[in-house]
Amino acid sequence: MATKLTKKDLIRSVAAELGHPQEGVSATLEAILEQITKAAEDGQEVSLHGFGSFTRKDRAARQGRNPQTGETVQIAASSTLGFKPHKAVKDRLSK
Repeated sequence: MATKLTKKDLIRSVAAELGHPQEGVSATLEAILEQITKAAEDGQEVSLHGFGSFTRKDRAARQGRNPQTGETVQIAASSTLGFKPHKAVKDRLSK
């Protein structure tokens, strides 16, 4: 069963691997995530060579059904952040 790697765990492990203070790694990670989010808001693709790319995916408004009552409901339009891994990452995960 897979375990979860939290942001705190990621910061701790990167700081240990690089020998940098956790505060600095945390600030760097926050800045990176903010830039990815801003780019996605603007509709830009963020490509990290050797890792993958992040893109904004928009979903149109649509009608759905309440499974309990069968009533038709309007589902609002929404956006999400999609990720497509680089081939090298896919290959490592397929081992």
